[in-house]
Amino acid sequence: MGGEFVLRKPRNGIKCRRFDRCNTMRQTEAELFSEETRERRRRRRRINGRFFLDMIISFRPCFPNVLFLSLFILSSSSFSSVLSSETENLSPRNQTLRPLEELNKLKAINQHLRRINKPSVKTIHSSDGDIIDCVLTHQQPAFDHPRLRGQKPLDPPERPSGHNSRGLSPKSFQLWRMEGETCPEGTVPIRRTKQEDILRANSVSAFGKKLRHFRRDTSSNGHEHAVGYVSGEKYFGAKASINVWAPQVQNQYEFSLSQIWIISGSFGNDLNTIEAGWQVSPELYGDNYPRFFTYWTNDAYQATGCYNLLCSGFVQTNSQIAIGAAISPSSSFKGGQFDITLLIWKDPKHGNWWLEFGSGILVGYWPSFLFTHLREHASMVQYGGEVVNSSPFGTHTSTQMGSGHFAEEGFTKSSYFRNIQVVDWDNNLVPSPNLRVLADHPNCYDIQGGSNKAWGNYFYYGGPGKNPKCP
Repeated sequence: MGGEFVLRKPRNGIKCRRFDRCNTMRQTEAELFSEETRERRRRRRRINGRFFLDMIISFRPCFPNVLFLSLFILSSSSFSSVLSSETENLSPRNQTLRPLEELNKLKAINQHLRRINKPSVKTIHSSDGDIIDCVLTHQQPAFDHPRLRGQKPLDPPERPSGHNSRGLSPKSFQLWRMEGETCPEGTVPIRRTKQEDILRANSVSAFGKKLRHFRRDTSSNGHEHAVGYVSGEKYFGAKASINVWAPQVQNQYEFSLSQIWIISGSFGNDLNTIEAGWQVSPELYGDNYPRFFTYWTNDAYQATGCYNLLCSGFVQTNSQIAIGAAISPSSSFKGGQFDITLLIWKDPKHGNWWLEFGSGILVGYWPSFLFTHLREHASMVQYGGEVVNSSPFGTHTSTQMGSGHFAEEGFTKSSYFRNIQVVDWDNNLVPSPNLRVLADHPNCYDIQGGSNKAWGNYFYYGGPGKNPKCP
């Protein structure tokens, strides 16, 4: 009976309890995988696909084999968990996707990444986790546009009269430059988009865009503003210095930004805007760093336009600035203040809208053909802050605007715009005439304007969001 026990598969729940017997059984493993056994296994797979049952029957009930089987099952389970986790991340706001749809979305994401991540001649790894690709200037995303295909960036235009170039050195304000890394001449630094960046968005088509139903003339849809603005004339640009903060953003689907808007058209479907400033957006960037950004649209954020270089549009001409990269340092409460100067103006010769950052550094331009109304001029200019309040539990969130402190707290405590100017019809920089201020919800975020010799036209703005007066 002992010999039968060693050579045959245990029956009726008999366990292999002795090490020498298990060892003997391992030595006779080949006999157990006879052609008949293999045929049974294949038949079981064909009938039911009962893979794990087959594994259990085929393996001996000895500790080494049981251990192997357990590890195999656990690894399969872990793979399923990883796949499930990836599936859940495909659309955080929609958990009803089926596997085929999920795979199709991953395929679409990878295709989109291939379109926007261009080949690089050098790659720089930033301390904040960003990957900066140095892309040949004529291969940047802008030149995927049919109107730009095969062209090269334009030469710099004439700057507005009254403009000075004093300001920041380019190497002192972005994290990816802190260790002395640079992109070669003839290339532009582009922040690489990763799969996880797109997975945080509602969809591939929504990635890098503002909400379609966003209306800048209302405080609906959770967008709240505290802005200074001018209107009623023809404007050909704007300039201001903005201090940079790192406001707290309560959840992934909110953001906090400070920017200049160049606006034309109605606030319906034909709205044209050009925008530039700094923002904290966990959904777009995956962290809470303040980042330099640009935006544009010619149809009220419906189908055209995008942030930064995430679509064909903005033409970058500078090898020292990465749009979308983190700004450092930022201002500190009751401490040092760090501000950036932005100038946007319309080239009188070619009609394109150019962007300058800091000390006379031309970042690039928006071609005039991207727009309808802005091909001629702007009808409004706005400066200030914007947040998204998602109200997840029916109450205001604690997402901060600017420094997170109200305007009346003043210098070193509040956020500010200073030396606020516009560009007139003759390409002159002049103080913003009749600058007015407006806050959608002053108990949550407010604004106070002023003027003096040192700062020209200015205002303080911002707030903490949720507080006893902001329900």
